[in-house]
Amino acid sequence: MGWGGQEIRILAEMTGLRSRGHRMLLAAPSRSRIFDRCREEGFDVFPISAKQGALPYNAVRLARWFGHHGVEIVNPHSSRDAWAAGLGGRLAGVPLVIRSRHFEVPIANRFLSRLVYVNLADHLVTTSPKISGQFRQAFQLPEERVSTVSTGIDLAVYSAEGPQVKFPAPRGQSKWPLVGMVAVLRHAKGHVFLVRAATELRNRKLPIRLVFVGDGPSKQPIVDEIQKRGLTDSVTFTGHRDDVPAILRSMDCAVFPSLHEGIPQTALQAMATGVPVVGSDAGGIPSVIQDGVTGRIFPTGNAEKLADCLEAVFRDRKRTEALCAKARACVTARHGLDQMLDQLEALYQRLLGSGR
Repeated sequence: MGWGGQEIRILAEMTGLRSRGHRMLLAAPSRSRIFDRCREEGFDVFPISAKQGALPYNAVRLARWFGHHGVEIVNPHSSRDAWAAGLGGRLAGVPLVIRSRHFEVPIANRFLSRLVYVNLADHLVTTSPKISGQFRQAFQLPEERVSTVSTGIDLAVYSAEGPQVKFPAPRGQSKWPLVGMVAVLRHAKGHVFLVRAATELRNRKLPIRLVFVGDGPSKQPIVDEIQKRGLTDSVTFTGHRDDVPAILRSMDCAVFPSLHEGIPQTALQAMATGVPVVGSDAGGIPSVIQDGVTGRIFPTGNAEKLADCLEAVFRDRKRTEALCAKARACVTARHGLDQMLDQLEALYQRLLGSGR
């Protein structure tokens, strides 16, 4: 229902593939942000129920909708979506059902998960090699059954050149580094660990300011942690913002302390804008933020080690500049929007051509 990296990627896929001549349709809850955004962009949208018990209802309606439009490929991106779209796709005889998986989280029920990932889908697409390996191992899937398609970003938009957002600094804090996160406010993104690391840095006589960009269901626990540690005067919440490139350019470091993650596209965006990056070793983060190559990595959930990484960013400026240069080159070479679209388009055409 919210707006985060997964929804941004879905919209980027739809917009990019439409520009290449494909017809793209969206089914989503009518009160979701992505439903509104896709409708504003001129896509055909179909409302489905967000209620937990609506699976049979959604599956039947989707089957009729798929059949009416002659849909050739169905690509659900979340759990309930996968059940409804998978069942609807099978009922309608859709030639190809692909399940996209964005995050690395434990597979709770192997039996039920096998049904949705193996029986109700012909192919699995993940955002990182680590997640692909997890599913190949969990369900004994052959190599050709799972594909990794990393998120691509618009390199023309996310560049080092461009405007910056000036965040007013409280008195006495104008020279403190600005460290930020652009992420949905939820537990798995790890905001509290950055707050704790800021406390540790203050104890080391290296105080920082924090900016949290985004909204979500878990703001209060973050606020509680900030108040507990006496950091209220040095933290800014911006809510949802559309000027992310300008915000990233204003940061002295972008942090990704997630507990579970696929490929965080905001990390790619930060790297493309020349911002130093620090991330946890969760999920696909280390495949993008390569420790000592394109950024710095710390053990998931370890605020003290995160503080060590941040201290290194600001104490060793020459090394940080070298990492930023390599990060920009890596994103340009591997993670452009066109590269993602090329991989998806080739995958769709290959699987449709195989007779599925």
